[in-house]
Amino acid sequence: MAQVTVRLVKSKIGCSPKQRATLEALGLRKIRQENSFEDSPVVQGMINKVKHLVEVVAS
Repeated sequence: MAQVTVRLVKSKIGCSPKQRATLEALGLRKIRQENSFEDSPVVQGMINKVKHLVEVVAS
């Protein structure tokens, strides 16, 4: 399966609690932190909720 790398590029200050929880679930706690996942509908949905805060690189 394809890999997706997600990097936090903007601060989570001022975000809703649901968006903060989504970032935590993605394993992103600090700016410029990255995490890789298998591409799946679940991960795509999580990325879509915080797309204004993250950068996505398909590998």
